[in-house]
Amino acid sequence: MAAPSPTPEPSGRDRREYYRITVTLPIYLQPETETIEGELVKQPVNLSAGGIGLTVNTLFQPDAILSCTLLFPDQVLFKSFVEVLRVDAVAYPLNTYRLHGRFIRMTRDDRERLVRYILQFQREHLAK
Repeated sequence: MAAPSPTPEPSGRDRREYYRITVTLPIYLQPETETIEGELVKQPVNLSAGGIGLTVNTLFQPDAILSCTLLFPDQVLFKSFVEVLRVDAVAYPLNTYRLHGRFIRMTRDDRERLVRYILQFQREHLAK
């Protein structure tokens, strides 16, 4: 059986139509060419089915492709690739940046799994 093909990349307008959440999750980002994964670090992440925003200490260049690993609360690892759209310097602390990226090369199943997680988080948040 052939591997599922990636869904078309969402446009900027499409990415904004996805529901966004800010949630604290264990995450690790690295250039896609690195083969040894580092340690997952828990931090706030702005997440949607189209992309991700977070604070980083590494100055990644726009258009760089990163490997992204997230650990969902049910202890499921979610892996995808992120294209860096923009990196903004943060005034404090030094050497801190706000990274804005979009998910790329994501299969339909992975995108649906991400949407389900985001909707589950929204339901839990609204129930509080």
